[in-house]
Amino acid sequence: MSSSTAPGSPQAIRHPLVLLVTCLALGTVVAAMASLNVALPDLARDTRASQTDLSWIIDAYSLVFASLLLPAGALGDRFGRRKALLAGLAVFGGGSAAAVFTTSPAVLIGLRGVLGVGAALVMPATLSTITSTFPSAQRARAVSVWAAVAGAGALLGVLATGTLLEQWTWRSAFWLNVALAALALVGTLRFVPESAEADQPRLDATGALLSVIGLVALVYSIIEAPARGWGDPATLGGIGIGLLVLAAFVLFELRRRHPLLDPRLFRNRHFAAGSLSITLQFFVFFGFIFVMMQYLQLVRGDSALTAATSMIPMALAMMPASRLTPRLVARFGFRAPWTLGLVAVAAAMGVLTQVGTSSPYWVIGAGLFLLGAGMGLAMTPATTAITDALPRSLQSVGSAVNDLSRELGGALGIAVLGSVLNASYRSHLHLPHAPEAVARAARSSLAAAHAIGGPVAEQGRGAFVDGMHTALLGGAVAAALAAVAVATLMRSPRHRSQHAAQAEGEGGPATHAAIRPAGLGSRH
Repeated sequence: MSSSTAPGSPQAIRHPLVLLVTCLALGTVVAAMASLNVALPDLARDTRASQTDLSWIIDAYSLVFASLLLPAGALGDRFGRRKALLAGLAVFGGGSAAAVFTTSPAVLIGLRGVLGVGAALVMPATLSTITSTFPSAQRARAVSVWAAVAGAGALLGVLATGTLLEQWTWRSAFWLNVALAALALVGTLRFVPESAEADQPRLDATGALLSVIGLVALVYSIIEAPARGWGDPATLGGIGIGLLVLAAFVLFELRRRHPLLDPRLFRNRHFAAGSLSITLQFFVFFGFIFVMMQYLQLVRGDSALTAATSMIPMALAMMPASRLTPRLVARFGFRAPWTLGLVAVAAAMGVLTQVGTSSPYWVIGAGLFLLGAGMGLAMTPATTAITDALPRSLQSVGSAVNDLSRELGGALGIAVLGSVLNASYRSHLHLPHAPEAVARAARSSLAAAHAIGGPVAEQGRGAFVDGMHTALLGGAVAAALAAVAVATLMRSPRHRSQHAAQAEGEGGPATHAAIRPAGLGSRH
């Protein structure tokens, strides 16, 4: 069973402060996924990073983060979630400090991967600390706060970095990481109790290795596709290898007595709907942030702060919608507000595909407001569907899958939508009269074309907008598919959140007996 201690005694747990500190740690690592997006033009000019380099600088963090979430969550369950938080924050802060002093895109990509290692230790420990230390009467409200921070953290990171860039360079984004990590580390030492699961089975190292190899091969091939070509044998081979290794991971896990993640869990309709929805929501969200930050600064000519504050309509809609969702769920059940939120996300992407090189801001603001409302409506039901689908003994599994879905969706969104943007930009950028060296530089990134100026910059802006339309249309399709999937999987008129109710109605892998063998977070 779970063991937890607090400073002094178990009775000394101060739940509001535990929630504050864990959400600060969560916000720190979530903000780092998006905050650097606003600094991309400045970073590209300073380091001469190409468009592919920029994708890697952003996605190296997300990819390592997603790849290590399951094994990192298992380590936290085994050795202590507080220890995992402390170690993760130390790695995250140390890697951010080192990144301040680099000028090489390749080194920066590597250090962003180091930050991803720290984030993978932090994120699952935050939600599993909440679900294991909060009494049941307070847990749902605490999870809703966690979900709101997970969604809004990216926007707050963008706003904070945009403000810093008014006075300093892109390096200030990493100094912000250092400061937040240090503050969260001190708060963890002071207020967060230790919690761990007794009698944990042996860590599934083979499963962890297969999942990491499969994800890295898949995402690497997608990011490199615009440079190599989508039909290139290396691209197709890499994607094929990634999918085959991930299929091998599933088959291997099905045969394990204590798997890292039991694939049978996805037979539970609510668990599957929540996981798929979160993956596609954050596919759209982080892919959109990657594209939009460059559009606002390099096409519209906004400053970093103006570009960051342009995101405010999204936050103004997301936070109230997230707080309103529990009331809507209580009245209408999970299916209606959840599906409506995903439809709103798809509609927002449709609105934003109408944006051109000189569109008025109100068109952008309308799309952002609709996107924020949709994300707010869909996030809490999806998160709760995952955690409520499992018994208390498997809450760590729910936490890990929820986190993995977010980060994997974000990594794939940046990779896929960024690659679509890059490929379309290159294909639409025609510079027949420019010297070859100039044309090659302009094709590498819009930031390079912008620096060249004149007709080259004008052509680059038009090509970028064409690519952005294609990428956002892909996001709209992904959100629409998520809405259809959720509406299909959540067919019952009301979601019955108690595990016992699911066991009565569904049986199979939704029952405690069937899902107990999952190794991550199992109790014996």
